[in-house]
Amino acid sequence: MNYYVDASARTEGNGTQERPFQTIQAAAELARPGDTVLVQPGVYREQVNPRHGGTENARIVYRSVEPLGAHITGAERLDRWVRCEGNVWTARVPNGLFGGCNPFTTLVAGDWYIAACKAHTGEVYLNEKSLYEVTALEAVKNPVPSENSWDKAFSVYTWYTEQDDARNETVLYANFQGRDPNAENVEISVRRSCFYPQAEGKGYITLSGFKVSQAATQWAPPTAYQEGMVGPHWSRGWMIEDCEIYESKCSGISLGKCLQPGNDNKWLKWKYKDGTQTERDCICQASYEGWDKAHVGAHTVRRCNIHDCGQTGIVGHLGGVFSVIEENHIHHINNKQNLAGAEIGGIKMHAAIDVVIRKNHIHHCTRGIWLDWQEQGTRVTGNLFHEN
Repeated sequence: MNYYVDASARTEGNGTQERPFQTIQAAAELARPGDTVLVQPGVYREQVNPRHGGTENARIVYRSVEPLGAHITGAERLDRWVRCEGNVWTARVPNGLFGGCNPFTTLVAGDWYIAACKAHTGEVYLNEKSLYEVTALEAVKNPVPSENSWDKAFSVYTWYTEQDDARNETVLYANFQGRDPNAENVEISVRRSCFYPQAEGKGYITLSGFKVSQAATQWAPPTAYQEGMVGPHWSRGWMIEDCEIYESKCSGISLGKCLQPGNDNKWLKWKYKDGTQTERDCICQASYEGWDKAHVGAHTVRRCNIHDCGQTGIVGHLGGVFSVIEENHIHHINNKQNLAGAEIGGIKMHAAIDVVIRKNHIHHCTRGIWLDWQEQGTRVTGNLFHEN
């Protein structure tokens, strides 16, 4: 069965071609094995949570009717800016907009993250490009080019945030360097993911031909719940193809790991053991809790353009086993240098057992590919690396 989605539909329909849904989520509530969700061009400001998975012989396919025409974004437009002084503008956002998690009060944190680099998971974007967060309003009023950034010229586009508790509002200040934010496309990140099942085990899903951008993702080490802007969330057999994935705060695509109660950033929180031992505990715990080849891994990521993410283009830990990552263009990862730690790369994976990484073009990343522990059977072949 086909379900149809069109953001420009005048009224919410029933998913037929004549009366399409207005949101992808409406189709995701209904799609079952063998179904296809056909999405018309448009901007879809939503966090798609696929309710059902497919099967090996009957996938659920989400397809942009026009390649890269359907755009799923974690951001919302913000056009209520008021000039403070010079190039500095301010805006207020009711905290109710963010639901249960405000990215402008949530700090980037986790195992192997260098906490001296203070950053929120939220971002301010000018024409889909993230500005540089600073820790004082003075640095918005008088910005100085970042010595660490790979794009120093743009690093003077700065922003700062604070909370107005009395009004329950997020207050933002930004320096747009002479540009009028009410006349430009200025957005802020609102959602933690864009296409990501909240429950585990929703396997055999295809995401094809979408633009996906601007999610407030959290730092994704191997010893934590590894969230991404897009990802299968501890399932099997996903196919992510022909997509453009960009401007995730931390990771673009996550191929693992699951949330392990009592073992989420345990090294940071308690330091019972060394970090390497803590990571091995995650592997053992997954095995005890039911991990096996029949239910987890064997994903395909191919022909995607993945760029301008803060931590990784693709991240994974055990959930990415038996996968194929091929013919992707991965570039400009961690170029702002506002995040720092041991989990950064165009591709950064632990336990990439029997993974094939081939024919990818990886460049202008802080690190190209970093395959950490438990990489037996991994094959890296025919890739082009430069300027990493």
